[in-house]
Amino acid sequence: MSKQQDVKDTPQDDARTPDGPSSADGATVELSRRRLLGTVGAAGATGLVLGGAGGALGVSAARAAGDAPQALTTIGATAVPFRASGARQQAGITTPLQARGHLVAFDLAPGAGRKEAAALLRRWTRTAQELMAGRTPAADTDVALDAGPSSLTVTFGLGHSFFDRTGLTGRRPVQLDPLPNFSADALDPKRSDGDLWVQIGADDALVAFHALRALQKEAADTARLRWQMNGFNRTPGATAHPMTARNLMGQIDGTNNPKPSQPDFDRRIFVGAETQQEWMRGGSYAVVRRIRMLLDDWEKRSRTEQERVIGRRKDNGAPLTGGTETTPMKLDATGSDGLPVIPANAHARIAAPEANQGSAMLRRPFSFHDGFRDDGAPDAGLLFVCWQADPLRAFTQIQRKLDRGDALSPFLRHEASGLYAVPPAPPEGDYVAQSLLEG
Repeated sequence: MSKQQDVKDTPQDDARTPDGPSSADGATVELSRRRLLGTVGAAGATGLVLGGAGGALGVSAARAAGDAPQALTTIGATAVPFRASGARQQAGITTPLQARGHLVAFDLAPGAGRKEAAALLRRWTRTAQELMAGRTPAADTDVALDAGPSSLTVTFGLGHSFFDRTGLTGRRPVQLDPLPNFSADALDPKRSDGDLWVQIGADDALVAFHALRALQKEAADTARLRWQMNGFNRTPGATAHPMTARNLMGQIDGTNNPKPSQPDFDRRIFVGAETQQEWMRGGSYAVVRRIRMLLDDWEKRSRTEQERVIGRRKDNGAPLTGGTETTPMKLDATGSDGLPVIPANAHARIAAPEANQGSAMLRRPFSFHDGFRDDGAPDAGLLFVCWQADPLRAFTQIQRKLDRGDALSPFLRHEASGLYAVPPAPPEGDYVAQSLLEG
């Protein structure tokens, strides 16, 4: 297993420890957005080396000529490689959750087709590589001039309509067939779908915005913004020890995520050799949902009521049948009243892999807060992003069950939705989806 995979096994909220950046397959960050003047210890003068457990080597840089070198902080110095050694997937799928995120979709402009889409993805791939390595692209805005890469990731996906626009409908995977309608959906089509989808994550807000702005500018006349959503998570180092993230309901969220150490992880999350679309081998499918939480209603419930809705304790995430967060749920356990300890309609019970023929998806969400609605309720909730090898067997199957009787559903509103094919990371010198567009 690679060092990158070791990092992925840590809880997603704060997988980087306060003492040092996470491993990135021994990758070397060549130059930060500032001019590098030196490094600490054995890193030498060539850049920042991200080593294994706690082996962070500092990097120093000057704001202007003549200033004394100043080391980047652990958070600023941490880089995620665009192409991880031994891994085919794009960054941003199994990368530990970052503190700041942007989700954005574009539609190709009228008259733009396959040739223009290829040129755009070539530009985007080049820019993403530069930014993720902490380098400054041409014609930069200097927004993140003083920052290191800060765990920046940029992930690219293709929507169902992309294949119509580029004349490639014969190479569109069946897994991109539109998601079914669910009874709880109140979807806004203007904030759903899109030809192209981009996920940006970073542990610094300015670094994340810088990437968003750079990519939006490079879309130029080729693609037009369809929708954009902004999210956040807990900042690495904000807790005494790494732990699973909490959502805005205060619940630990993501306990049952599949782990890279599990033997069937790749089969569940990444597309294998069985696909007829060779360009997607090693890729994955992302389902994106904007889920508003009715926090005023939720917060009126007692902690006991909230725990029964979820099926887990609020303080430590343990199942109501006892143990710790990682203790398996005892779905057949009953109380003195003869009723299940974990209610039949509890969210954790219905969504559990053991209740869905082993189906699982890798959840990697961001929380959002977009102000307050006219009635004073917070416009806040979850930018739900999940990854799987086949959405029909994972997200759709589980969501259908939740739609039929999840105790959490009355407190949620699904307001936007998207499904995207995310190709593997391209070989060195190629761009994302090149084998599709030029094959």
